[in-house]
Amino acid sequence: MGEGKSDLALPLSDLEDYGRRLRSVKTRMNHTKKLFDQYKDDIGDGGVNDALSDFESNWEDGREDITQQLDALADMSDAVVREFNKLENELTKQVNEKMKVEDKREKK
Repeated sequence: MGEGKSDLALPLSDLEDYGRRLRSVKTRMNHTKKLFDQYKDDIGDGGVNDALSDFESNWEDGREDITQQLDALADMSDAVVREFNKLENELTKQVNEKMKVEDKREKK
């Protein structure tokens, strides 16, 4: 304290990036069927394609829960960034107003 460093440090850019990365994971996770279908002809082996299809079916069962959790985490991250920015703006406004009052007193 007192050395020009903030008492509270929050990596907002990291949190913003965190929300984007979670949404990216969700998007990629929800496109596994399309990915498997893209390579279906290249794989050629019906057994592999059947296994991938089975995996996709089983994966679909739990995917909704994971998707909801990813959305919730991303939303929380966004909310922290939004609220911290609001707080920082309000504190900056209050400090600036306080500085104006002090400046007026010094001029008298």
